[in-house]
Amino acid sequence: MAVKSLYVGNLSYSVTEAALQELFAEYEPSEVRLIGNKGFGFVDVPEEKAAEAIAAMNGKEVDGRAINVSEARPRARRDDRRGGGGFGGGGRRW
Repeated sequence: MAVKSLYVGNLSYSVTEAALQELFAEYEPSEVRLIGNKGFGFVDVPEEKAAEAIAAMNGKEVDGRAINVSEARPRARRDDRRGGGGFGGGGRRW
């Protein structure tokens, strides 16, 4: 069975993995991961339930916050995020 990873953002810092598992229980999550104290995490659901989970859960209020739910995107490579061509910089001319 293929699995899709969903990004879940704007979470309260008090949310636990168990609470997130329960919140998405209807969509049969196989794994739930919170990322430190960053206010986001990932929920893995069966591919055939991903679109339904996104539609139902995106914007849902949890602990007084409207959560953001979307299909997770692959992490960008560190070089891609820097945007400086890989050279130090600083703009000094000697």
